[in-house]
This record gives sequence, C-alpha cells and structure tokens, in this order.
Amino acid sequence: MRTTTFDFSPLFRSSIGFDRMLDALEAASRIETGDNWPPYDIVKTGEDDYRIAMAVAGFSQDEMTMIQEQNMLIVSGQKKNGQDGEYLHRGMAGRSFERRFELADHVKIVGANLNDGLLTVDLKREVPEEMKPRRIEIKSDLAVGNDQTKQIEGEKVA
Repeated sequence: MRTTTFDFSPLFRSSIGFDRMLDALEAASRIETGDNWPPYDIVKTGEDDYRIAMAVAGFSQDEMTMIQEQNMLIVSGQKKNGQDGEYLHRGMAGRSFERRFELADHVKIVGANLNDGLLTVDLKREVPEEMKPRRIEIKSDLAVGNDQTKQIEGEKVA
C-alpha cells in the first residue's frame, strides 16, 4: 500500500502562532497502524459540549486509567491477571488498550462515568472572554469635528 505524506514546512515559514495547528495536521496525516479496539463514538451534544462513548465491556473502574496531558486525553485499560478457569473459547476481548484523543484548546473534561460496560467522557469547550470575538469601533477624523492639523511637538514662540 502506498502512502502519501504532506510537507507542511512552507506553512511554517508564513504563519505566526499556528504551530500547534500545523503539528495537529501533521499528526493527523500519519496513518495509525494500531487496531480499532475498543470501539468508540464522539458525539456533539451541544454548541460547546461533546461526549466520548467507549465500549469497554469486562473492564472495571480500577482496571482503567484516564489521563489528560495538555491537549491530549489518554484512556487505557489493563486486565488483572486473574483467570477463572481454562477457556475453551474466548470471544470477549480482554486485552490491554490505550486510546488517545487530541483535544482542541480550551476543551475541559467535565466528568467520566462507567456504566454497563460503556465509558462516557463529557467534555466542554470554555473559551475565555478575552479570546471571544469582540466588535471594535471605527472612528474617523470627520466625526471629531476638527479639520485643523494638530501639532504634537514644537517650540513655543512668545
């Protein structure tokens, strides 16, 4: 199978402050070779609210960990080494897993719940007031009502 990689270096030369976005694009362009277990859904539940639902049947709370590092959410699980007997057929996956989710800026984890083999993680985007769009008033010299040129510096003549 042939893969295509994109070179984002020209964008680094002409952009300021977009380093994280370009890093995210670069990371997204890499193909993950890992498996797709456990399955998960990402749902937008409101304008700034999200939910991750992950099927983790057979895992208990003490067998799972959830860590947030900057803009990365890492959910992992590892079964304890207790076998109830000799398996004749093992159809339920009990293997360890690690699932990573890249979070946008200002996305906070509100809570997590494990119920009936389904782990739900609630997230909310909370943009600070100083980063929200604001309207800037545009003034003109005509609105001031003074058509004379003002002198800022100069010598006084007595």
